[in-house]
Amino acid sequence: MNGYPPLAERMRPKTLEDYIGQKHLVGEGAVLRKMIDSGNISSIILWGPPGVGKTTLAKIIANQLQRPFYVLSAVSSGVKDVREAIEKARKARFFNTASPILFIDEIHRFSKSQQDSLLGAVEEGVVTLIGATTENPSFEVISPLLSRCQVYVLKPLEKEDLLELLEKVRKDDPVLRKKKIELKEDEALLQYSGGDARKFLNIIELLANAAGDSDIIEITNDNVTANLQQNPAQYDKNGEMHYDIISAFIKSIRGSDPDAAVYWLARMVEGGEDPKFIARRLIISAAEDIGLANPNALLLANNCFNAINTVGWPEARIILSETTIYLATSPKSNSAYMAINDAQELVKKTGNLPVPLHLRNAPTKLMKDMDYGKEYKYAHSYPGNFVVQDYLPDKVKNKKLYTPQSNPAEAKIKERLDKLWGKE
Repeated sequence: MNGYPPLAERMRPKTLEDYIGQKHLVGEGAVLRKMIDSGNISSIILWGPPGVGKTTLAKIIANQLQRPFYVLSAVSSGVKDVREAIEKARKARFFNTASPILFIDEIHRFSKSQQDSLLGAVEEGVVTLIGATTENPSFEVISPLLSRCQVYVLKPLEKEDLLELLEKVRKDDPVLRKKKIELKEDEALLQYSGGDARKFLNIIELLANAAGDSDIIEITNDNVTANLQQNPAQYDKNGEMHYDIISAFIKSIRGSDPDAAVYWLARMVEGGEDPKFIARRLIISAAEDIGLANPNALLLANNCFNAINTVGWPEARIILSETTIYLATSPKSNSAYMAINDAQELVKKTGNLPVPLHLRNAPTKLMKDMDYGKEYKYAHSYPGNFVVQDYLPDKVKNKKLYTPQSNPAEAKIKERLDKLWGKE
């Protein structure tokens, strides 16, 4: 657009005052804000979805603390690049000056050897590491490195954050402030953005380009949808389709459509997706969507994860395909998912209710004298290895949290539970 960089780059904030979102981390009095204001920051890992400001926050921290800033991308950097960056940082540090910041984007894509090469420099304080990841660092970052870093979770931007960003575009962008941006409907804009500031700004730029020489940029649901359908490549030019495709993949499995599920799997395979990322999503789907309707699904999904680590590409695609088709064609139940959700809500509402005395452990004489474990009925001492007794705290003892769903496996579970507990 007239030789300017993309809107998302033009709107990248330079200071914390201009930074939008993540108030729980950088708002007044928040934990990361306190560290930045003090001038002392430890090595950290910023974990969150794309477009929520991980890279921007790292740059702001370096600018605010006035420290040298070195950048590596885990996609294109090897062990040699890591060592060279560490050596530069070592030479840039004088006497008691604060250590330079080494920012590693997509640190979850670093191999174990690459991560090992960071350990010494982080431990000795040669560099302060800021890693950015869209994946759970517990799975992807080696334990010795993870133990030396604080992990902070960045959240998708809220509606208010994105609308605040739109106002900044109207006022501050050198190109679009000359236009009149009319926000008539925001549902599609917010839905397709998904809390991702970069997507949000890409959509606005897409609408601005579609408006041509007109001084008015009109944002409506139909306008957003039509332009995104006509320009999918521009919308996903920064790779955000990664999350859209995994969403379509899981929803196809949930919807028992093996053809669609394998299609989206192929899209990920052809796009170079990490097979472990796919396998982890299959494990989650097996537990959340198939659940007790077919407990073998979780066993197969877990074995799939182990197998692809043994086999690797290209044969791993066959294992992923087999597991995907098995999950898609399995009967579905989310009863376990719903049960734990309802149980957590109950705990939040009722707090730490006391454990009934007859269920308490009694390892000492004093506890036995206090009736810990008294009148507990040992199920195996009764016919059928079952006896009626209360297992929940008195206040919630009649609460039902697990409801068997309509499938052959859970029909048997329901029949057995009804027989044991005297239900008709």
